[in-house]
Amino acid sequence: MDPVHGFQAVNVEAQLRTPTSLLRWTQRFIALRRQHRIFGLGTYEVLRPENGRIFAHIRRYEGEAVLCVHNLARSAQAVELDLSEFEGLVPEEMLGKSRFPRIGKLPYLLTLAGRGFFWFQLVADDA
Repeated sequence: MDPVHGFQAVNVEAQLRTPTSLLRWTQRFIALRRQHRIFGLGTYEVLRPENGRIFAHIRRYEGEAVLCVHNLARSAQAVELDLSEFEGLVPEEMLGKSRFPRIGKLPYLLTLAGRGFFWFQLVADDA
């Protein structure tokens, strides 16, 4: 009977009305995984960055490549990743479609928020 966290305030109907709710977030991630067969069928290659608090891996399937980077720490972390084999490609964040700087020969630098993550589709640069 809690007025803040009870069933009258926290329920499926209320969660569906709130764009930032956990239910809506989960729905978006399920839809993203269904859109990209690479998550279920792709190969899995672990990257080994120097920062042990970062878990990073590459998924590949039918010519498509996805870079997944996860910060396992509570605090913000920086990481350098050797992505030289993908030189010239552009990481495009999969949820917001934001494009990050093109991958070059040097290690790729990312900063992640505490417990943050990025899923990037590695795409050809249109420019």
